[in-house]
Amino acid sequence: MGETFDLTIIGGGPAGYSAAVRAARLGMRTACIDRSDRLGGVCLNVGCIPSKALLDSSEVYELAARKMNAHGVVTDGVRLDLPTLMARKDSVVRELTGQLRRLLETNRVTILTGEARLIGANEVEIRTEAEAKRFGTRFVLIATGSRPVELPMLPFDGSTVVDSTGALSFSEVPNRLAVIGGGAIGLELGSVWRRLGAEVTVIELMPQIVPNMDGQIARTLKRILGKQGMKFSTNTKLTAATSRDGKVELQLEEDGKPKSLVVDKVLVGVGRTPNIEGIGLDELGIAVDAATRRIVVDAHLQTTVSGIYAAGDVVAGPMLAHKAMAEGVAAVEAMAGQEPNLDYGLIPSVVYTNPEVASVGYTEEWLKAKGSAYVTGVFPYGGNGRAWCAGETEGIVKIIAHAATNRILGVHLLGPRASDIVMEGVLAIRSGLTVQEVMSTVHAHPTFSEAVMEAAGLAAAQAGKTKPQPK
Repeated sequence: MGETFDLTIIGGGPAGYSAAVRAARLGMRTACIDRSDRLGGVCLNVGCIPSKALLDSSEVYELAARKMNAHGVVTDGVRLDLPTLMARKDSVVRELTGQLRRLLETNRVTILTGEARLIGANEVEIRTEAEAKRFGTRFVLIATGSRPVELPMLPFDGSTVVDSTGALSFSEVPNRLAVIGGGAIGLELGSVWRRLGAEVTVIELMPQIVPNMDGQIARTLKRILGKQGMKFSTNTKLTAATSRDGKVELQLEEDGKPKSLVVDKVLVGVGRTPNIEGIGLDELGIAVDAATRRIVVDAHLQTTVSGIYAAGDVVAGPMLAHKAMAEGVAAVEAMAGQEPNLDYGLIPSVVYTNPEVASVGYTEEWLKAKGSAYVTGVFPYGGNGRAWCAGETEGIVKIIAHAATNRILGVHLLGPRASDIVMEGVLAIRSGLTVQEVMSTVHAHPTFSEAVMEAAGLAAAQAGKTKPQPK
């Protein structure tokens, strides 16, 4: 056995690198192992960061090509230079992954490249093409992330049928693109290629897109994206697929009725599955949930083997980078004897369409199913002055509060800057604020965030109607 570390992290994605920095700052001798020499995992390399770079670039293109005339800026002759757009995306990824490596090096984290495998609770092996090494460790954090789910009837071929990674690097804009799955991945990447000129059809098995979001938000988003040109087939099942002459023919059942669709490209975005194979879980007896394939952990993110922890996409919960980062930090703090402060009910969800969708807390559907008494306040961005100045009046802010206490239970936004403004909702719920307290908090004018204040006021008015009036 060679070197010995206090903590060895398997995986250099959001959970892994966040844990590494926290551990180093707590004085732990830390190693971070990743199979790639470019750290950051899916998020930085082929997920969150490149997709947002493409979303921003495609929004700029659409603004120049279709929207700037309304502002008195004439942009005749605008054309798309796709290679430059892709090069910018790659440059953003290189810069941020380089910054991440420097961050870990500055914090004296030992960075190792290779395939890692658990030999025991306190021993890890790393393999490269040249050699295999073993070293001792006091703690282990498994943070190996996830990969896209492949449909048996529609396997990835890297050309006409692609996963989210493939959809980040098309060499040309497809004429017709089918997106299987109406969640965040499908809607975001579908939005990119729709703005750049593709005819995009989203195929969703469930009755609504973004199935876990508030229903009113989801219905409004579908209407807005439909106005932008995106087509939808909800409550639709894929039954067969045939690739021929560079095209894909999809056989579908929409509301039980058969239909077919021929497209140039298919993006399959139906979910992700944890990367748990080949790292020694079975050999050590680390429990895995048979139904979800997630590693079983306790409240401190420790597995069924003492000293081995897991975080991120390999454990239960939404596969979100910020959730993984928080879990990586929480696991390290638990190793250090601290009590982690991680509230899963306060993890926001975001869909980076235009307008953006952001949500935290309970949905109206969940509260209704539980029989909880609640009130809502819904304010349209069409009533917001800043939205009119920016020409972004589509969308709503919805606040849900407890009918008796008036404490805020859920905040759901569909509109400009929703991904940033949702943090007002996170802090309000965390602090136990009432709709009256948010309503009476002075918001700068004119700002998009005033829509939150207005929605809180409408919810407060509804709450007043539900209470008995004094005699």
